[in-house]
Amino acid sequence: MFLWLPLDSGRKDFYYCCFIPDDDAPENSFPLAFPELDQQLQPLPPCHDSTESMQVYKQHCKIAEEYHEVKKEIALLEERKKELIARLEQVEKESMDAAQLAKEYAELTEENRTLKLAQTQCVEQLEKLRIQYQKRQGSS
Repeated sequence: MFLWLPLDSGRKDFYYCCFIPDDDAPENSFPLAFPELDQQLQPLPPCHDSTESMQVYKQHCKIAEEYHEVKKEIALLEERKKELIARLEQVEKESMDAAQLAKEYAELTEENRTLKLAQTQCVEQLEKLRIQYQKRQGSS
């Protein structure tokens, strides 16, 4: 009889297939396949009469489980990498926006200073013209 059971790793999404001979109890069962693994990485069923074959099979199953965990970790790290790259791009964009705003502020500050200077010169020139006008009015 074949039975799909979760691995002891506590993962709910990782199962293995157990072969349970009719005359044996479930504790004598062993995994036959890891559905998430590529076909060429699947552990081959052991020779039931060979203790060494059973040990190799169990070791292969353990390695297959570790491989699966490493692949999951890589996937999580790649996702985190994408998140960090997106965040970095956002920070760089905000930095460029801040730099653009700082440049614009400096330009506007300079323009404001120039305009204030021009205003002061115009006020002074107007005052001189008023004085000249008043002198002409007084002398006429």
